[in-house]
Amino acid sequence: MGSAKNTATASRKARIEELRRVERARARRNRILVIAASVVVVAGLAVGGVVLVRSQSDGSDGSDGSDGKNAAGEVKQASGHFETGADGVKTWKGTLARNHVTKSVAYPMEPPVGGDHNQVWMNCNGDVYTKAVDNMNAVHSLEHGAVWVTYNGKASAADVKALAAKVKKTPYTLMSPVADQKDPIMLSAWGKQRTVTSASDKNVDAFFSEFVQGKQTPEPGAACTNGLAR
Repeated sequence: MGSAKNTATASRKARIEELRRVERARARRNRILVIAASVVVVAGLAVGGVVLVRSQSDGSDGSDGSDGKNAAGEVKQASGHFETGADGVKTWKGTLARNHVTKSVAYPMEPPVGGDHNQVWMNCNGDVYTKAVDNMNAVHSLEHGAVWVTYNGKASAADVKALAAKVKKTPYTLMSPVADQKDPIMLSAWGKQRTVTSASDKNVDAFFSEFVQGKQTPEPGAACTNGLAR
């Protein structure tokens, strides 16, 4: 038993280190691309040629994957429902649109596990936010394969501290308070969600192992840095 546990721990550590290596390499590439893009833009302006690239998902063409707007003017996402598996993980059964929008989105679950979202993601390289973040940015992080740890005022200070320490050590995760969520501690990934009883609940590790850059990820390997840091 001890040998198997040690092997699993070593494997997980190796995976985390590999994710960190990949993220650092991606950040370097992104800096180079930004510099190169800036040079191109400056050159284009110099000759009077400015090309405007409009996002295919700005919501203005009516293909925003929504069901209209609610009374607050927020885009309503298509309906669906959660189905709970034998392992306690809930899977969203319904449409989860992936358009980039600027208008506010009314998600059918809290915290949201997918849907239209802002074009900028929340940094999710083990980032811990002590204040609430915008759902629309966090959903973009989920699209990149992040696990979002959330808690409300009923979570104990000890659990919040322990979860924060775990998140800080794990690439492709983020953590923030969500006052209106149903349970004290919840874990979310794209199309997936579950409640855990405490920071020491074995299901925390199980959820991380399966869904950090898991098979549910719409954009595996996409960046979790160079986004929004609040």
